[in-house]
Amino acid sequence: MSEFAINIENVSYSIQGRTILDQVSLALPANQFSVILGRNGCGKSTLFNLITGKYPYPSGLIQLLGQDRLELRQKQLAKTIGFLPQFHQSVFPFSVYDVILTGRAAFYRFGPSAEDHHIVKQTLENMGIYHLKDKAYTDLSGGERQLVLISRVMAQGPEILVLDEPTNHLDLHFQAMVLEKLQAYSRSGHTVVCIMHDPNMANIYADHIYFIKNQKAYNSEALKAENLSANIYEALYDTPLMQVQVKDKTIIIPQF
Repeated sequence: MSEFAINIENVSYSIQGRTILDQVSLALPANQFSVILGRNGCGKSTLFNLITGKYPYPSGLIQLLGQDRLELRQKQLAKTIGFLPQFHQSVFPFSVYDVILTGRAAFYRFGPSAEDHHIVKQTLENMGIYHLKDKAYTDLSGGERQLVLISRVMAQGPEILVLDEPTNHLDLHFQAMVLEKLQAYSRSGHTVVCIMHDPNMANIYADHIYFIKNQKAYNSEALKAENLSANIYEALYDTPLMQVQVKDKTIIIPQF
């Protein structure tokens, strides 16, 4: 298997003549927890939509576990990569259990198997939401819905898990819980890639951090090697920032 779960080479994307991403190249390591940071509107979600096949890409290359993403059939793609988009709406009062069960739909022909049900129950327990299994998804709080959607994509059991703002709507307790679960998932032979807004949570939980600015992607390791990491956050967010060292972690706070 390739040492890189996701390999992107010279991929560009434009909408109505406006360049969103320009010749982006990025290699995300396998079996690691990687986070992509950047300001709103910088192209993070667009990059995820290109990786997962929601958007076509006219040039360049995107490989998943060494295979060209364009050559993967739908069922194989479902086994390879799972995607949690930033926004999701449901007007149907499906139970939490049934919502998570839909994450297994790519793997059965005539109906869910005993194994599918076992995986759903195990996921509910692992995510700490088994008590919600019979509740209607539409009756849940925003935070509870987010936990259900994360559970749904985890029940899919993909080798690569791609999540766009997975801690959105979650309080601090559930943010920490979800990131610990994702970190553990990456330690069990899977790859996790997240878009996040909080650089501090990224610094605490991620193995690797990448940045998108000015339509380009940057590798944090190269920036640290050049001793530019202290400036990259200010450049990234266009805000004066301070760095505070807490144990072996770097915390970013606004200057005051």
